[in-house]
Amino acid sequence: MQKLLFIGYGNVDRQDDGVAWHVLANLAKKLGHDAPENPEEPFETGRDPELIYVLQLSPDMADILANYERVCFIDAHTGNVPEELQFITLQAGFQNSPFTHHMTPETLLAFAKTLYGAEPQASLVSIRGYEFGFSRELSMRTQALVNQAIETIFNWLST
Repeated sequence: MQKLLFIGYGNVDRQDDGVAWHVLANLAKKLGHDAPENPEEPFETGRDPELIYVLQLSPDMADILANYERVCFIDAHTGNVPEELQFITLQAGFQNSPFTHHMTPETLLAFAKTLYGAEPQASLVSIRGYEFGFSRELSMRTQALVNQAIETIFNWLST
């Protein structure tokens, strides 16, 4: 069983919504992994921790989660979360979403538990997005939070 998985998700073509890819790319470099040059290239596989970037979470990812002891989700948030950077512990649980294409990490964890009996320790690092235009460049305000997110992740890794 592999130990640790990072799953970043969001739309890299919508500016700050793609912040998770930027966090993962920088995290890969700090961990000594090869980092892809662009979001279309996959992260290096077979490493611990494993890094994955997807546009959105989907039910078929439950079998991936079943292979890990710890999972850290990375995503952007808007003004609905008061902190610029939020780190929370997650529990498996089915959640309704107003969007038919949106699945929460908690729901994905619930699928892994129901289908595979897997209950990885899970957390979410959520980074404030400010601009969601059609660009792959992060806004200056969100870019400034990338290193803070990585520091938060390294603090979590040491626990």
